[in-house]
Amino acid sequence: MSEQQANNVPAGPEGGTQRPTLARVLRDQRRAVVVAAVLAAGALWVFVPLGEWQVGVFVAVGMLLGLANHVATELSLLRMISSGANLTRSEIASSALVRLLFVSVPAVAVAVAFWPFGLTALIGLALYRLITLVMTTIPLLKELKA
Repeated sequence: MSEQQANNVPAGPEGGTQRPTLARVLRDQRRAVVVAAVLAAGALWVFVPLGEWQVGVFVAVGMLLGLANHVATELSLLRMISSGANLTRSEIASSALVRLLFVSVPAVAVAVAFWPFGLTALIGLALYRLITLVMTTIPLLKELKA
């Protein structure tokens, strides 16, 4: 999350900060939502005509799990910032661990339940993570260069 996003937490009616909502996070992260939708549709578009519809479906599932993790992370960070509380490292780490478990457990369950095609859900998750890393890094590099 950028410093600009952290400073854009809207003020509530009594001057405090308003609690961030899922709708606001989805609106703020619309580029990530669009990328996930395009990549999921692309996986289906490529693999279904090849007769490997299972691969396309599970890559799309992985992409959607990656998006869920991305949105949950953003929402969690905005809530931490807007609360104004001084959180310890262990509180932040435990929050991240819970989010990671909510993404990893379903991904591994899909991989095991639908073996061998289910493994492509993990590939979709990793691919989405790589794409979001690139999407985050490019603006930072441009800012450092300027």
